[in-house]
Amino acid sequence: MTSATQASKSLHQRILEDIEDNILSGRWPPGHKIPSEQVLAEDYGCSRMTVNKVVTQLARAGLVLRRRKTGSIVMPQNSQSAILEIYDIRDEVEALDLAYRHDILARTARAASKTELSALGLPPRRKLLAVTCLHYAGDRPFCLEERLINLSIVPEAAEADFADLAPGPWLLDHVPWNAAEHRIAAEAASPTAANLLHIAPEVPVLVVERQTWRLDETVTQVRLTYPGGQHALTARFTPSQRPNAA
Repeated sequence: MTSATQASKSLHQRILEDIEDNILSGRWPPGHKIPSEQVLAEDYGCSRMTVNKVVTQLARAGLVLRRRKTGSIVMPQNSQSAILEIYDIRDEVEALDLAYRHDILARTARAASKTELSALGLPPRRKLLAVTCLHYAGDRPFCLEERLINLSIVPEAAEADFADLAPGPWLLDHVPWNAAEHRIAAEAASPTAANLLHIAPEVPVLVVERQTWRLDETVTQVRLTYPGGQHALTARFTPSQRPNAA
């Protein structure tokens, strides 16, 4: 890759991150008209083509709505009103009046496998950080966390030891996200999970799988395994959020 190409990519990313930060922070509320492509090109000293690619990416991620004659406006963001919010496991434990701690059991930076590229919807040659973390409530294992982090989106994670902050809250502090998907299932504990959670193999466990995106690329995918009798999910929602079937 030439230095000119690297510079162009860096500028594209900087414009993208600046606009994204204005939207996700609330500085640009829903309905706000973002500066025109011509104004942005002048502000950043780049071509309109570069800005056009940025705005196209923002529109594809649902952050802005493009209008041919009036320009692009900020779309409402629903990430903070999701029926299942993203909670810090520490808060879950402390709500039980128990002492919290976590141990990082493994962390490996490596190339994503073909299966992972497909499952996460990533382009080729992406590098991942695989982290295994065990959360405790008092002296008992509370949750097994198995996480993949996209190092192209969060390169600083490669140097993080997660000693003070577990991977989940660390990511929330370091990178914004605009979409998330949850999958919740009751499963039989695998031998590995059973051993780490100090339960018998095949005992029921609650598994929460979550994937979050920043614009149109995966930030992280995590699998959280809880002993079945030690965890409950609670959600509050308004009529506008009610499911299709009661």
